[in-house]
Amino acid sequence: MSLRGIVPPKEGAVSEERQGIRVRGMNGADWRGLYEMQTDRRVCWGTLQVPFQSEDEVRKKVENPPEGLHRLVAEVDGRVVGVTTLYRMRSPRKRHAAGCSIIVHPDYWNRGVGSALMVALLDLADNWLNLKRVELEVYTDNAAAIHLYEKFGFVIEGTKRKYAFREGEYVDTHVMARVRD
Repeated sequence: MSLRGIVPPKEGAVSEERQGIRVRGMNGADWRGLYEMQTDRRVCWGTLQVPFQSEDEVRKKVENPPEGLHRLVAEVDGRVVGVTTLYRMRSPRKRHAAGCSIIVHPDYWNRGVGSALMVALLDLADNWLNLKRVELEVYTDNAAAIHLYEKFGFVIEGTKRKYAFREGEYVDTHVMARVRD
């Protein structure tokens, strides 16, 4: 087998370890860390998660992922402190696109976890799955998340009015996407 034409990864292309943050694929044992994040009201405020999920619900989701779902976790000192998902579109006409989501434990906000997850997610999307489009939805009042996404080339494409119900009121979301030329 010839290695001619094989190019090593670009410097910093994969965020396996930066600032003590290790990004890796999710495994079945990670359900406890995900449960801790998804049941935190501060996380629920910024996502479509609802509080009071059961441990069994979260464990089953982790252990039985749907086809086409890629999940990465960020850990610090062995603790799962963030998770990101990339889910391929099912339609054959949209195979070039995927949706994504990200959750970071509130104790680790503004510590580089979101950026580390986005670097790894976009490396997977660009260099391994050959995706042209990665999209997401974010609440219009979640300035920190919008800033993170814009830092990685996402742009607001539109706004869904009264899209979700959160803490007793309807809230708007932006549709954002990053499109590779």
